[in-house]
Amino acid sequence: MLEDMEDGTAAATRLAEGAPLRSTLDVTDPGDWLLLDAGVREVAWYRDRPRLMPEWEPSAPLPADLTRLGESRLALALCHRDGRIRQEAVRRSAEHPGLLPLVVIRCADWAGPVRESARQLLREALGMDSALGLAPLILRVGRRDRGAFGVDLLGRVLRRASHERLAALFTDPDRVVRRFAYRLAVEGRLLGPAELARAAARDEDSVVQDLCATAALTALGDEEACEEAYEDVLPLLLSARNPRTRSAGVTGLRRAGRPEQAEPFLSDRSALVRACARYVVRQQQGGDPAAWYRDRCSAPDDPELPPGAVIGLAECGNRADAGLLRPLLAHPAARVRARAVAGLRVLDRVDTTLLRPLLDDPAAGVVRETAVALLPSATQLPADWLLERTGSEWPRHVRVGAFRLLDARGGIVALRAAVGLLADPDTKLRTWAGLSVQRWHPSADVRGHEAEAGDLLDRSGHLFSDHVLRRRKWEAGVDC
Repeated sequence: MLEDMEDGTAAATRLAEGAPLRSTLDVTDPGDWLLLDAGVREVAWYRDRPRLMPEWEPSAPLPADLTRLGESRLALALCHRDGRIRQEAVRRSAEHPGLLPLVVIRCADWAGPVRESARQLLREALGMDSALGLAPLILRVGRRDRGAFGVDLLGRVLRRASHERLAALFTDPDRVVRRFAYRLAVEGRLLGPAELARAAARDEDSVVQDLCATAALTALGDEEACEEAYEDVLPLLLSARNPRTRSAGVTGLRRAGRPEQAEPFLSDRSALVRACARYVVRQQQGGDPAAWYRDRCSAPDDPELPPGAVIGLAECGNRADAGLLRPLLAHPAARVRARAVAGLRVLDRVDTTLLRPLLDDPAAGVVRETAVALLPSATQLPADWLLERTGSEWPRHVRVGAFRLLDARGGIVALRAAVGLLADPDTKLRTWAGLSVQRWHPSADVRGHEAEAGDLLDRSGHLFSDHVLRRRKWEAGVDC
């Protein structure tokens, strides 16, 4: 497998020396063909290696007959800088099916005669089997200018494919290929609702998820859809790991006449799913998601309280609901505590005194949410208290949360904290501290601390050029 341009130029040189094509690159990898195409034009074999290709020096006339060339050298001719050589190589490529990938690339060639010759050959050569094999390359070339021809031709060929033939592309590692294949399958109605739902639940690409889930629900909307069809589709959608597919399943509950089944999804871990569930519940007569959330959050000691119900209350409640969230800051479950902090932030009911102790929470998620909630109030927190928590004896997540607030605070305190972390054993924290020092500029509170600022900047001098360091010290009122 070729990994970069240097590999492409090395492959071009090996082909010029007579190496077989299949031992030089992975002929099933579209990236290898594209790197070879670019590498041939980058490598200087036709300039400084005349012993390999003497007839293709820039000053030499065109080769009189390319039929004498073997597959390896014809591959080089298809990628040559001279458009006349590329055009003639395309004409001779019909006798070498293994070079069809390079013909695909030439279909988007900048030179019109080369492009037209390649397109004519591809029209004649592209069959069902070759289309399936070349689909990844054709779709990658299709992103280029003048690349639409190959994609259109591929679509015309694959629209004649059976479900079994097209299924080979459903598991392709390239998500662009999977998207293309599923669009053709949906367009041709090659997949039933259950198969579409299964694909939406299985695939990791959000475009495929949306496409297949929507198509599955659309198919259920047909007049012939029955209760049994919903039983085959909705459980697959509702149990999917990805939230897009679950949200489609929740929406489908309304279409299936089962809005009451959406209630458990009001506390889903995904905000998208929760929003869809609230929409469906509101369609019920008397459905009130806010009341449902308030009922769940009214027992602060409930060990079974789902974290999604906590943040869900904030998403659809009002500021008065902060009274239900505050007791949850002491809940035994870390995820509930974290969602309670996030909920107070959403409701704009952050109490600095109440949240400050949570910066010492043993759960990293709770500290992270607390730091985010306290960022607007960073200047109200005791600087020495925060600085103490950047010490190496504290857990990493506590140190990160404290430094995040100090960095947002700015001034001499932020510089003091950042310089103190420049030798920290944690690589990420050390890097973050260095960036903080580099973007630091003095604020009004530096007045009276000029000597300390100068000393801190000197300690971090390796992060600046001499000019920038002098300027920072001048800005801080330090005599240079």
